[in-house]
Amino acid sequence: MRENERKKNIRTVGTVMALALLGKALGLARDVLLGQYFATGMEADAFMAASRIPRNFFDAIFASAISASFIPVFNEYLEKKGREEAFRLSDAFITLMALLTAALSALGMLFARPLTALLADGFDAPTAALCASLLRVLFPTVLFTGLAFSLVGILQSLGEFNVPALLSAASNAVILLYYLFFVGRFGIAGLAAAFLLGWSVQVLVQLPSLRRFGYRYRPSLRHEGLHKIFLLAGPVLVSTWVQPLNLTVATRYASHIDGGASALEYANTLYTIVAGVFVLSIANVVFPALSRYAAREDAEALGGSVASTLGAMLFLLTPMAVGLAVLARPIVRLLYEWRAWGAASTDLTAGALAFLSLGMLGYGVQIILSRAFYAEQKGGVPLLAGAVSVLANVALCQLLAPRFGLRGLALASAASLTLPALVLLAAAARRYRGAVSGAALLDFAKMLAASALMGAAVWLAQGALRPRLGDGLAARLLLVLAPTVLGVIVYIMLALLLRVDALATGRELLKGRKGS
Repeated sequence: MRENERKKNIRTVGTVMALALLGKALGLARDVLLGQYFATGMEADAFMAASRIPRNFFDAIFASAISASFIPVFNEYLEKKGREEAFRLSDAFITLMALLTAALSALGMLFARPLTALLADGFDAPTAALCASLLRVLFPTVLFTGLAFSLVGILQSLGEFNVPALLSAASNAVILLYYLFFVGRFGIAGLAAAFLLGWSVQVLVQLPSLRRFGYRYRPSLRHEGLHKIFLLAGPVLVSTWVQPLNLTVATRYASHIDGGASALEYANTLYTIVAGVFVLSIANVVFPALSRYAAREDAEALGGSVASTLGAMLFLLTPMAVGLAVLARPIVRLLYEWRAWGAASTDLTAGALAFLSLGMLGYGVQIILSRAFYAEQKGGVPLLAGAVSVLANVALCQLLAPRFGLRGLALASAASLTLPALVLLAAAARRYRGAVSGAALLDFAKMLAASALMGAAVWLAQGALRPRLGDGLAARLLLVLAPTVLGVIVYIMLALLLRVDALATGRELLKGRKGS
């Protein structure tokens, strides 16, 4: 049964990756169009900061309660008390989430100017005024995000992963339609309204699937399971402040760099496409399964799942991190350096992207191991790891930003992801048998060696090609694709030569959508 479940999860991950990649591709197209119309100018800086602030507030306050607290408790009710009682818990949780996110949205709109002054204090007066105006439009995205994430938790726990994976594609499609038909008329203000509409669509597209599972929302604020969610959410809440707090700190420092806020956001978008598609696709599929193993107190299945998931993820993520660092500049030139976007914007964004990629492995390890601890409803270790991350990020931003500018901020972000991952790995080595064994470490060393040699081959290839190519779209595309194909071939050949154990599972993940 476990082997069947493992194969089913692999097939599901493959499909989810493909759907998530579609959403990320549309998101990239969205950001490319933003770069074409607004580059890294004043309007782009104001919009990027205004769109980031509500997301950071949501991630810091509510994301943990949904992803790390609600889902384990919901799965516990599914396993032990049945679907009807789990749905009653959902009713109470969604009602509470709607009230809290609506209140936060109202407060954010009311205090838009003070928030801008606090979190983007480097903006001049016109940029700050525009940012505050956009913030009033964008803060209600917190409400729709809370509702959408809550519904995602229900669907994923019931085994439906495809619809949640399509949410990003749905919202980005709305925004792309705005660029195609309305941006010339309504400009940056209309773009904020399109973002808000896009998030509301993420709620609506999930309703048919929920009805298919027999779920009908009934407003309620009373359920015994809420108490358990709150108890779990305490340490989880603090530990999941890490990413939004770190991004908020980085945005604040970046606002002092001309074009820094938007360049950092563009770089973070590209980084998230590479890291997020694979890491979050794996984590979102595996987390409900981990929660079920924990509810059954099946330690062997839980530990085995953690070990195999880490191995497969690192096998895919290690060469991606190296490749992204080496090809950062040609990727940014291909995607953004057209129309209003100039070489200076490319330098800023590519430099940030190269250094952000250094934290990709830490990001992946942190996401998977945190979910494992949350599945067992144990938030203490992720809490400690989160504290390490925030303290390291603040100290490194202060130290590196004055000397290295935006690249220093990106390096601080990478370090603040790697350090907590090491804390979690140390704890996992004691708790999950085989997750951090000698064999696993040897396998990872082989992945690093293969990735380093692959990176050298990619760097030499793009260096040899660059003088021989022109500067048109076809030339830029070839300068990215040819070294990438070479890198994939080199990495697979070296993985076979070095007998990397995770190669088989990684190959299954990449083939998963074909078998689904």
